[in-house]
Amino acid sequence: MTIICFSHLRWNFVYQRPQHLLSRFAKDNLVYYIEEAVVISELSKLEVVQTDGIVVITPHVMANEPLGVLATTATLISDWFNASVTGRFMFWFYTPMAIEFCKVLPKPDLIIYDCMDELSAFRFAPPDLKKNEALLFEQADVVFTGGVKLFKAKQKFHKNIYAFPSSIDKKHFGAARSTETFPPEYEKIAKPRVGFFGVIDERFDISLLESLATLRPDLQLVIIGPVVKIDPSTLPSNPNIHYLGSKTYNELPLHLAAWNVAIIPFAINESTRFISPTKTPEYLAGGKPVVSTPIHDVITPYSDKGLVFIAGDAAGFAKGIDWAMEVAKKPAWLKAVDEELATMSWDQTFTDMVNIINDSLKAKQSEELKTTIDEYV
Repeated sequence: MTIICFSHLRWNFVYQRPQHLLSRFAKDNLVYYIEEAVVISELSKLEVVQTDGIVVITPHVMANEPLGVLATTATLISDWFNASVTGRFMFWFYTPMAIEFCKVLPKPDLIIYDCMDELSAFRFAPPDLKKNEALLFEQADVVFTGGVKLFKAKQKFHKNIYAFPSSIDKKHFGAARSTETFPPEYEKIAKPRVGFFGVIDERFDISLLESLATLRPDLQLVIIGPVVKIDPSTLPSNPNIHYLGSKTYNELPLHLAAWNVAIIPFAINESTRFISPTKTPEYLAGGKPVVSTPIHDVITPYSDKGLVFIAGDAAGFAKGIDWAMEVAKKPAWLKAVDEELATMSWDQTFTDMVNIINDSLKAKQSEELKTTIDEYV
């Protein structure tokens, strides 16, 4: 079965949910990953690159195309599809904006919508996103959500919908527990070190970071990740804040190992209302206590089970960091962490998704066969 994925995320941006899942599908299936168009001044074309076992396709479209960017992108994808795709195939959507392409492509065996975020709440969200998501719900055979709260918000729109919160590659991040080799940046960063890795955008609480750095100059705050959709000049410049830029997925456990505490300083706003941060189990798998703002899918289950400290302001974070440095010394806390993470893995998530997909395929084929028979009776 060929899988054709439409995504708003660049494959080589940050290694996250799409990469974890689709790289597993690619072991036994041909996977095409179609990114959103890049507007250029040259001749429109498709860039096709194979990486991580995935064929990544990026439309490059001239800004002044007579038909417009969307229609030109659809034509490029349609021409590619007709020349390249044979046999059975399914569509896998991360962005509802790509539902328009279904109009110019043959009907797939199955349509899957992996709704990993409430994209309409993000900064610069396309105005047609909600309308297109409604269309996608109508056409999708299966819907997955990236968190429990998001599932509760979306379940009324589809009858075949399942919650799959962020999972974990325990072996990968578990390496942080045993390594004594830290990246060279830490030779100049004192302890205790409090760290964050992830995308730094409108979800990141800049004022909270600045207030915490001011309140606790003894803490060294390490921030890792790309800055997008916000002006980098708005980031606080306290001497105890260290911006290390983007790091690869393979580098993250070494940085995690160098920290004493991990934090999730997300703002509480519309863009974080439904998120389920993957970094929560990743931090914990690395053996690091976590302090987070009150994100629903962090509170339940992690804070409810005493694994994470929840705080709403700088004073609360300072208290939580002190708690974290103490709890890290207690074997009972780490044992509880491991018990919580024991049944979590991207492999298990992948297996559960495959079972649902196979069941949905069989149900759809049975329904189509019944419809065909009824037409001739």
